[in-house]
Amino acid sequence: MEEISTEKKAFSEVQCTKHLSATEDALYVIGGKWTLRVMIALLAGHTRFNELQRTIKGISARVLSGELKDLELNGLVKRVVLADQKPVVVEYRPTEYSKSLKDIISTLADWGAKHKKKITGQE
Repeated sequence: MEEISTEKKAFSEVQCTKHLSATEDALYVIGGKWTLRVMIALLAGHTRFNELQRTIKGISARVLSGELKDLELNGLVKRVVLADQKPVVVEYRPTEYSKSLKDIISTLADWGAKHKKKITGQE
């Protein structure tokens, strides 16, 4: 088996280790089945629980609740209680920090669309 020459390697060993570690950290936060879907819905402007559940097809209330709690713990979502309204309204709003995911989500979506075309032969 031919070894890849040093100049053809995309990453050095140090870069590889750093990328693996950083990617594991990122996937720990956003790598769940529903996490990116919830973030996409939130960044699109859906803020209320039932609205999120209707938008994200197939997610149960229990799972959505857990995802929102995890996203809040990671600083990506803020839970806002509007107590001055009757009944009390709870909204989930993306934080400024969560907006740093927009480019990642867009890039991932673009790649997914291209990949689907390639796999289905529609290139």
